Amino acid sequence: MGQHAHSHHEHSGDDLVVEAARALVASGEQWTSMREAVFAELARHERPVSAYDIADNLSAARGKRVAPNSVYRILDVFVANNLAMRVESANAYLANTHPGCAHDCIFLVCDECGEAAHVDDEEVSRAVRAIAATRHFKAERPVLEIRGLCKACA
Repeated sequence: MGQHAHSHHEHSGDDLVVEAARALVASGEQWTSMREAVFAELARHERPVSAYDIADNLSAARGKRVAPNSVYRILDVFVANNLAMRVESANAYLANTHPGCAHDCIFLVCDECGEAAHVDDEEVSRAVRAIAATRHFKAERPVLEIRGLCKACA
């Protein structure tokens, strides 16, 4: 479905966490133990997950409370550095399986099961950016969400 004008390797598991750390440090940010814990928790989910769910899961695993506000701040750093993508309509996040690779966020979001498929489509991205440009608007980080039903729920 997606069309790539660039190539990238999809990472998973521990490899994804290592690649995220490399990409974040390369962008000039620090990779702290808390950032690692938040990213590892985010990456273990295949569906969008909220900052509150991440905070609850980390709190249970660590035996001490992790504040959702701290998780939100870390997720903001991840989104700004292309380590995570925010599904705006769900106020939830997905790990970027190719950290540091900058591209627009196009999601197919299932209203029934919550699945959010990320699609890379350079043609759609160019069209969205062109629409913005014709209105003298500089698109910084386009996010397009298409709500409906996935194949399993349709």
